[in-house]
This record gives sequence, structure tokens and C-alpha cells, in this order.
Amino acid sequence: MSTEIQSDEELLLQFRDPSTKERAFESIIKKYQEKLYWHIRRLVINHEDANDVLQNMFIKVWKSLDNFREESQLYTWLYRISTNESLTFLNNQKKRNSISLDDEEYSPAYKLKSDPHFDANKLEWKLQMAIQSLPEKQKLVFNLRYYDEMPYEQMSKVLETSTGALKASYHHAAKKIEDFILNH
Repeated sequence: MSTEIQSDEELLLQFRDPSTKERAFESIIKKYQEKLYWHIRRLVINHEDANDVLQNMFIKVWKSLDNFREESQLYTWLYRISTNESLTFLNNQKKRNSISLDDEEYSPAYKLKSDPHFDANKLEWKLQMAIQSLPEKQKLVFNLRYYDEMPYEQMSKVLETSTGALKASYHHAAKKIEDFILNH
């Protein structure tokens, strides 16, 4: 078996062939798993939660990849699914927490503070706390742009939003983060 990275087109062709379907899917996972994990992890914070969301996302991909129409790049499609799965996870968590009297311990900021490596004096932790204080959409846009360096045009396909709205969201998020870091 060759170690060269196959193109998405080759992988999709192999996936559609019953004799190479499973191997092609394993290759897709290997190719995108790490990038998608870190995208999800920045949204849900916790490692175990990120792994769960990633696993659920790949189950959805397995079930629906036959219907992928290739109107966007495979990577964009995977990002959209991982984003939606992350947001669904966070919304479900919020619903569960609203039943609980002690919401604080389930919040992303609390999870971050309870991380054994957390040091409030370090800039990277302040940045993470600032990101967690953002509204959901701004957090998502900031993470995609800042960490994944995703172009606005591609982000617009993933999030199904205009590039102008995304640029405004990123600008507002960056300003809020700057204010948070300077004032905390």
C-alpha cells in the first residue's frame, strides 16, 4: 500500500466501490481526523467531549457520504458536519444544564479553569477565556479564522453565511478578545 496522500476525488471513487469502501473511509479519517478534532476541541473544550463529537461526526459521514454531491470540497463538507455536531452537542449540554441548579461547573469557562494545566497569568489561557466569553457564532468564526486560517470564502460555505457578515463577526470577536485580555 502506498504512503502517498490520495486526492479527495480518488478517495470518493474508492468509497463508492463496495470492494474498497471501508479502506477509503479509513483513509478519509486519517487524512482529516486531526484537523477536525482540533476544530471541535476549540468549540467544546473538553478532550473527551471532542472525541465523542468527532466519533459521532464520522458516523454521520459514513452514513451520508454516498449522498455527497461534491458541490463543495470534501473538507468543507466535513467541516460543516463537525461544526453542526459541535453546536448540537453544546446546545444539548445547555439544555441539560438548565435543569441543573449549578450551571457554572458545566460551562466552557469552568472546564477551562479546571484543566490541570490552567494558569490564568499566561496569555494563551487568557486568550482561551476570552474566546469562551464570546457569543457562539463569534467564537466559531474566530476559531475558524484565527486557528484554522480558513479563508472567508470557504468559511461562508461551511457556515452558509455571507463573507461580509463573517468579516463583521470576526472583527467584533477580535475587539472583544482584545478588551477581555487588556482588562483581565
